[in-house]
Amino acid sequence: MATSLELSARRDADGTPVVTAVGEIDMSNVDRFRDALGQAAGDSGRLVVDLTGVEYLDSAGVHALFAFTPGLTLIASPLIVPVLAISGLSDVISVRES
Repeated sequence: MATSLELSARRDADGTPVVTAVGEIDMSNVDRFRDALGQAAGDSGRLVVDLTGVEYLDSAGVHALFAFTPGLTLIASPLIVPVLAISGLSDVISVRES
């Protein structure tokens, strides 16, 4: 059974795609997460992912985010920032703490 994950997409004032995730990102729903990121990013090469509503992010979710570097910016809660640091993702992309 998939864990709860809500995804929404919009464009920022400058046209940058923004995907907002709320819930948990794990192996049970990572395909849906990855598809939402890919659809939002398109060919632009830029993408903002708002993870401030994410309570759990496993290695499958981190791996999905690595696929969108460079050009990826994350907005993350203090709960998720250590996961991004330990994985090395925050070394190769921009991470803003909420």
